[in-house]
Amino acid sequence: MPHDTGRYPVAIHPRLAEGWRLERLTAVSHLFGANGMRVGPDGRIHIAQVSGNQISALDIDTGLVEAVSPLGGDIVAPDDLAFDADGNLYATEVMDARVSVRRPDGSTHVLRDDLPSANGITIHQGRLFIDECRIGGRLMELSLDGAAPRVLLEDIPMPNALEMGPDGMLYFPVMGANEIWRINPDGGVAERVVGDLGVPDAVKFDSKGFIVSTQVASGEVLRIDPRTGAKERLAALDPGLDNLVFVGERLFVSDFTGRVTELLGAGNSRAVLPGGFNAPFGLALAKDGDLYIADGPFMYRLTPGGEPRGVGMLFTPGYPGYVRGLTNAADGNGFVVTTSGGAVALYRPADRYSEVLADGFDQLYGVVAAPGEVVIAADLGAGRVVAIRAGETEELAGGLLRPIDVAVTADGDVLVAESGAGRVVKIVRGKAETLVDGLQRPHGILIRGDHLYIVDVGAKTVIEYALASGTQRVIAADLAVGAPPGVVPKPLRGIPPLSGPMGPFAGIADGPDGTLYVSADGEGSIIALRPPRG
Repeated sequence: MPHDTGRYPVAIHPRLAEGWRLERLTAVSHLFGANGMRVGPDGRIHIAQVSGNQISALDIDTGLVEAVSPLGGDIVAPDDLAFDADGNLYATEVMDARVSVRRPDGSTHVLRDDLPSANGITIHQGRLFIDECRIGGRLMELSLDGAAPRVLLEDIPMPNALEMGPDGMLYFPVMGANEIWRINPDGGVAERVVGDLGVPDAVKFDSKGFIVSTQVASGEVLRIDPRTGAKERLAALDPGLDNLVFVGERLFVSDFTGRVTELLGAGNSRAVLPGGFNAPFGLALAKDGDLYIADGPFMYRLTPGGEPRGVGMLFTPGYPGYVRGLTNAADGNGFVVTTSGGAVALYRPADRYSEVLADGFDQLYGVVAAPGEVVIAADLGAGRVVAIRAGETEELAGGLLRPIDVAVTADGDVLVAESGAGRVVKIVRGKAETLVDGLQRPHGILIRGDHLYIVDVGAKTVIEYALASGTQRVIAADLAVGAPPGVVPKPLRGIPPLSGPMGPFAGIADGPDGTLYVSADGEGSIIALRPPRG
C-alpha cells in the first residue's frame, strides 16, 4: 500500500561533496507518533501527533497521509480530537492547557486555555467533555460558547481518552489507578468498572456495546463487558499503544511510534502505517558495532543491515525517562543519557537498569563522556555547559545562547554548539571563544581525528571543519534535518511527569570506518554519510 511521507516533503535530493555517499539506514517516518484518532466527515482517520504539533488524515484504502493541521500551525501538541455534527474539529493541546477548534474552512480559535494537561475529549449529542491527564486531574463538560466549564469529577489520578457508553454513562481510563471508571454526565458518583489492567489509556465502544481499550504498558487491546468487567484479549501488540477508532466494524489502533494497526480478528493484525521515529535525537555507536538511537519515549538498537529494535521505553522497567542526549559510558557498559526531565543518567538497557548521576537541570541536550570519569552536558534552558564527576556538578561556562551539544578534543578542549548564536565555541577558563562562526543553527557536533563535524539544521548541512587550519567545507547539503524550510515549530512545553520540554535535536555519531551517522529528525530517519573510498 503506498504512502506519502505526511511529514517532511523533500523535493531536492541531498548534495554531497566529491566521493561522499549517502545511505538511508531506516525508512522515513510518516507521522510524529500517533495519539488520538477519530473518523472525520470525509471518512478519513484523523490522527493527533503530540510531538509533531500536527494532525494528519489517513485514507485507510490508499494509505495516503495528509497533514491537515501541519507542523507550525495554530494547533500545538494535539493529543486527542473529536468532531461535532458541523464538521468542526476539537483538539486538546496537552502541553498548552488548551482546547482549540478547527473549522471546516481551516480557521482555528482557542476555546479554553486554562485546562492543565487537557487530554481526552469526546462529543456526544452536542455536548463536549474533556479530562486532564495529570495526578489530580479533572473531568469536565465544556460550554461551546466559552463559558466556565462544569466540573463532574476532581482529583483523578491521570484520566485519559474518554467516550460516552451506550448506557448513557461517560467512561474513562484512569491510568494512575490502572482502572476504568464511569460517571453519569449529568452528575453523580464515579464507579469503578474494571481494574487490574495493563495501564489503560483509551476507551471506545464496539457495535455490541462492549468497551474496547488500549493498554499502554502491556501493549494489549482488551474487550471488556461494562456490566461484569469480564475481559477478552483482542490483540497483543507492543507497549506504547495510545488510542483506537472504529471505522464501521473495522478497528484501528495507534501507538507512540506512529504505527497504525488494523485488528483483523483471531489475534491477527496488519500495519496500515508502519511505525517510525518521533524525532530521532542523540546517537551512539556501541562497542558491539550497533547504533543506538535516543527517541524520547523510546531507545532503539540498529544492527548493520537490520531494522531498528526497541530496547527500552517509558513504560519498561529501568527506563530513565524521555531520552534525548546519548553517549557511550566511559567503561563501555551502557550509555550516559540526558532526559527532558532534567537528569543525566547511566542507562544499561540490557539490564533494564538506570542510575541518576545528576538531576535538577533545565533543558538538557547533548552529552559526552570525557576522560577521568567526567560527563559533560549542554543545559540549553539555563544557557550553560556543566561537568559531572562523582555526583558533583561544576559549571564550565554560562551565559551561552541555547547551547545544544558538546564535544571534547584529544587535547581535552570542550567544544559547544551554541545553536542560538549560530556558532561553535571553545571553552577557555570559563569563557566561550568562537571557533566556527557564520552557522545558522548548529545541533550535533563530533570530533573525529583532526576534524570537527557539525550538523547545521538551519542550513540543512553537515560541515567538516579542520581544527588545525580552520578551513571548512560542506560535505552534505539539502538534508531533511530540522523543520521544513519556512516552518517555525511552536515550543513543546512537556507533559509532566512523563517529560519536560520536548525540543528538537539532530545528533551525530561516527563509526570506525569514518562513516558519519546523522539523525534526520525532519523526515524521521537515520542516514549514513560514507567517506570517499581509499
